[in-house]
Amino acid sequence: MIAAKDKPTNLTPEEYFAWEEQQLEKHELINGQVYAMTGGSVNHSRIAVRITTLFSNHLENSPCETGNSDLRINIVGTNNYTYPDASVTCDDRDKTTTQYISYPCLIVEVLSARTEAYDRGSKFRMYRQNPALIDYLLVSSTSIEIDLYHKNDAGDWLIINYKPGDTIELKSINLNFPIEQVYRGLTLEPGNGEQNKS
Repeated sequence: MIAAKDKPTNLTPEEYFAWEEQQLEKHELINGQVYAMTGGSVNHSRIAVRITTLFSNHLENSPCETGNSDLRINIVGTNNYTYPDASVTCDDRDKTTTQYISYPCLIVEVLSARTEAYDRGSKFRMYRQNPALIDYLLVSSTSIEIDLYHKNDAGDWLIINYKPGDTIELKSINLNFPIEQVYRGLTLEPGNGEQNKS
């Protein structure tokens, strides 16, 4: 998630990679500007870990690879780089890069009040430039709610809203799981200060 704008400015990808290696925190690169990533809540972290573990276990004997929030994504056709909370790539082109991937079929963002509008709006518009992307999963960290943006065979994006009792269907990696699996054991409190987190 993107926080306040940080210096330096107008970096090339190569300058960004070299600069970020010297930093104590992660930064996204959008239109030459670097943006510091802020820390998330306990629920945000636990949800992200559960999702990446679920994906990794499911894909263990497949050619697909799961990434956590440390894996950059290059927005196809641009010099923009983001850090989603989780991603999956099954594309051979991503096996030749060491600093980022470009062709995930699945991207996950765990939402907070501070970043939800960005994740649903301009960030999703960037992610949609990737022709390999099939599923974009937006996961609430304050209530049992998950929204799936799914690209159908015609190339249209459909929005599927999941609530308690529902089974999430991710066609991109052929995985179904109950929504409660992501939220087990968590205390969910809407408006619990998430607006100060990412």
